[in-house]
Amino acid sequence: MRGSLTGKILEEHIVEGKLSPGEEVLIRVDQVLTQDATGTMAWLQFEAIGVPKVRVPLVVSYVDHNTLQTDFRNPDDHLFLRTAAAKYGAIFSPPGNGICHQLHLERFASPGTVLLGSDSHTPTAGGVGALAIGVGGSDVAIAMAGMPYGLKVPEVVRIFLTGRLRRPWVMAMDVVLELLRRLTVKGGVGKILEYCGPGVSDLSVTERATIANMGAELGATTSVFPSDERTRAFLEAQGRGDAWRPLKAEEEAEYSDEVRIDLGELQPLVARPHSPDDVVPVRELEGLRIDQVAIGSCTNSSYQNLKAVAAVLRGRRVGCDLAINPGSRQVLYMLAREGDLADIISSGARLLEPACGPCIGMGYAPPSGGVSLRSYNRNFRGRCGTPSAEVYLANPLTCAVSALRGALTDPRGSGMVLHWPEEPKKFPSDAVIFLPPSEDPESVKVMRGPNIRPVPLG
Repeated sequence: MRGSLTGKILEEHIVEGKLSPGEEVLIRVDQVLTQDATGTMAWLQFEAIGVPKVRVPLVVSYVDHNTLQTDFRNPDDHLFLRTAAAKYGAIFSPPGNGICHQLHLERFASPGTVLLGSDSHTPTAGGVGALAIGVGGSDVAIAMAGMPYGLKVPEVVRIFLTGRLRRPWVMAMDVVLELLRRLTVKGGVGKILEYCGPGVSDLSVTERATIANMGAELGATTSVFPSDERTRAFLEAQGRGDAWRPLKAEEEAEYSDEVRIDLGELQPLVARPHSPDDVVPVRELEGLRIDQVAIGSCTNSSYQNLKAVAAVLRGRRVGCDLAINPGSRQVLYMLAREGDLADIISSGARLLEPACGPCIGMGYAPPSGGVSLRSYNRNFRGRCGTPSAEVYLANPLTCAVSALRGALTDPRGSGMVLHWPEEPKKFPSDAVIFLPPSEDPESVKVMRGPNIRPVPLG
């Protein structure tokens, strides 16, 4: 891994050990994120350690998974997390703010940092050049207490990109679906996927984040992109230009393996039930009847993606049930401000709150034996909430065009003329609400409902 981007970041953060694949090392952690489904236990474990305040430069506690409040348990968890964050020094993101990975990409992820998260799709932040790793709650709790993270050094695989995507109908998701087709869901186990090559400059930061996000489905430890001028433009547009730094691999960098992809040769792809690696071209399944379509999730809920979806829906009516969940309050605000939300609503689509939602079976389950087409990252049996349903995965525009026709459709044959939206020059950073930690933590009482109990000790 000598000279690789991964190696450079790890060298800056190594505390103990030898940086060689298979060796155990301890690395310093810059940022931690938690989400409510796993974060409640992580914060209880942090309390059990007995440290009065987090000892990491940045910790953010997000609520995005269990946002349905059908009884006291979820709101009680949210209250516990909000008060724990206030007392122990974390930033709190309340329900409705958005999905942790989209939010963290917008507001906090920075090139060259090490991020640990209690969620498997934490590697989304690799889209800005962060080394972001999804870990268990106990690992997160220990990191928040100031301890270095123990990592078995993975192999580093170079994913060399050339060419340009044939937009608008071929999208970033097709890049990672192609990788899943080639490598399978076990192809990245024990590996970090490092993207480079001239094709990288063709991808926006949110497109890179889509690809890094689904590295989790490949089983990879994480995925990482270089930090370049497009990264700088994204961070500046978010009002975070001072977080930018250039980062890339050396020309003579060493890798354990290499995969080459010509972006210009890709076509719209679809993953069949019940695995993200059962991938075929959309044209092979053209005409498959579908009962519902879902667009969004932490994989494909950026403003750029949903603005393109809105353009497809403009002036048209859906032919089956369609639900869209924006990735963040910022994305939703921009869709409303620019008029795209009106196009989505008038098409007959259902609008869901910015949260994980259907991706984790939290609402919008398909009917018994139903067929659901989703721009999500996983289609394992039963994950959608209906064990007998079949879930297919495809890019957002394949999903949008298919929703209009009520059948799986290769969007290239739709006859539509669509101009791919450019990244905004400025994002509205004040559209999202974050609660800072208390300036008087001693006065904060951590609220515990009847379902909150301390971690048993001994």
